[in-house]
Parts: sequence; structure tokens; C-alpha cells
Amino acid sequence: MSWTEIVIEVARHHAEKLSDALMDAGVLSVSVEDADEGTDSEQPLFGEPGMEPEQAAWEHSRVIALTPSDADHAAIVAAALAATGLGADAGTIPFSLREVAEQDWVRLTQSQFDPIHIGKNIWVVPSWHDIPDPGALVLELDPGLAFGTGSHPTTRLCMEWLESHSPKGQSVLDYGCGSGILAMVAKKLDANLVVGIDIDPQAIESARYNSSRNNCDINYFLPQQFAESSNNQSFDIVVANILSGPLKLMAPMLAARIAPGGALVLSGVLLRQADEVAAAYAPFIALKVWAERDGWVALSGQLTSAAGSSDSVRR
Repeated sequence: MSWTEIVIEVARHHAEKLSDALMDAGVLSVSVEDADEGTDSEQPLFGEPGMEPEQAAWEHSRVIALTPSDADHAAIVAAALAATGLGADAGTIPFSLREVAEQDWVRLTQSQFDPIHIGKNIWVVPSWHDIPDPGALVLELDPGLAFGTGSHPTTRLCMEWLESHSPKGQSVLDYGCGSGILAMVAKKLDANLVVGIDIDPQAIESARYNSSRNNCDINYFLPQQFAESSNNQSFDIVVANILSGPLKLMAPMLAARIAPGGALVLSGVLLRQADEVAAAYAPFIALKVWAERDGWVALSGQLTSAAGSSDSVRR
């Protein structure tokens, strides 16, 4: 089947309702772009975690709707414009059509994901690629629904910490495990026991599948399942790569999972958030910035018999 895109340019306050109306009119998908892209009027639109833009549109927005090539495009546009009150027919607001070139979409998608070299000796390799270094610590991992392919700075920071602080013979808890990538690194670095926890059942399913492919014996749980079965189990290393807000709320719970003399590693934290995250953990464990990458940091600390206390990150 061949495909055609309907392209309509509107003001920002019309973009969302027009997108919804086009979907109701039967298009397959809708995206919104900056109509001034490539000009002096182009407007970057992005946000940090927890500070996303309120409206994902631009002052001059380009709404793009995907349809089969044999669809009645004029009728679709007329219906959408009428539903939004922008006009009763397609002539009220001009639109254009553009053909979508035939492509091998699977191959195109795969071409965007190459093997990733992390730390000294870790490779994350999609299943369709050859292994660059058979002697390295290799994870076969395809992009999927759960976070964690090694491409994000926070994931890399945690992987590099694990490589630099050998978990051999130790127990490791990966809280917020996503794809299971950190748990698998720990296991391949000869951790004795590895447990992964995530609030998303899809992430648990993905992590179990990935671990099976990589011959890693790891136990994965939803939080409530783990709480009911763990009997307050503690771990030599606790790793949590989430975001600063949840990390602060979970400080008492995560700290309680660290065995005496054990280590805590946190990421998903921007450099400007490091002090406030460390302050949340100060009653339990003293944390410092271990490393920074692209504005993100990994915090780490070791639990002593007398819990550390600090009002800020030690650098």
C-alpha cells in the first residue's frame, strides 16, 4: 500500500484540536512540526524532565496527517475543519499533499541503532549487528518499550560505575530496572545475586526477556511483589536510575535496602539537582557526585554503621 501525507499550516492554538479532528476523520497518525523550521523564526521547543512544555506546538505549526494514497483527502480536511470550527470546507485553510516514499522501514529503523561502547570494556549490541569485540562484556539488546539501551548519559554513568566498582560476589538491587540493562551488567560482572524492580509490568516483561537472551539469572519484581517476598532484604549495591523527584521521595526506602558497608548509586539527576537529592539522603547516607556527563550526574556513597549526614553534595 502507498501512503500520502496531508499538510496543513495553522496557528499554535489550533494545532491540537485540528490534530484530534483529523484523527476523528480517519487519518492513520498525526504529527506537528515547526512550520518555520530552517528559518530565522525557528523556535526550539524542549524541556527538561519534569519541566516539559505545556503545549507541544509552535506559533506557526505544521500539522501532518498520514493517510492511504487512495483516501478522499479533500473530504478528510473538510470534515476536520468543520469539526474544529475553522471552516466548512477545505478551501477555508489551504492544504497540500505529499507522497511518502516507499522504504524498508525495518532496515531504516535498524540503521539508526549501532553498537554502543561504554566504559572500558562494555558493548551494547543490537541483535542485527555483529559483535565488535567478542572478548568484551557484551549485552545483546534491541531498542524496545522499556528505558535503557545504553544511549542515555544516566544509563552510561551507572554502567561505568558498576564496571569501576566490581560487584563480583556481591548482591545488587536495580530499582527502576527498565530494560534490565544495569542488572545484566552487574550479573555479567559476576555479581552473586541480582534483583530488578520496576513499577511498569511491561518493563518487567522486557527485562526478563532481555536477561534470558543474555543468559543472565536475575529475579525481577513489581514493588509490591518484592515487598511481600523480600523480608526486608538488603543489598551490597543499590542502583537507581530514575529521576530526581521520585529519588527524593524514595530516600528512606532505598536507604533501608543498603547492607552495612554497602553502596548506593543514583542517576537520572541533573547537575543542578544534585544537592537537593543528596540532602534527601543525608539522614541515611552521605552522597557525592561520582561523575558527570552532558549535564547529568551519578551520585554515590557508602553506608557506614553510623549514617552519614550532610547538607550538600561533597565534590
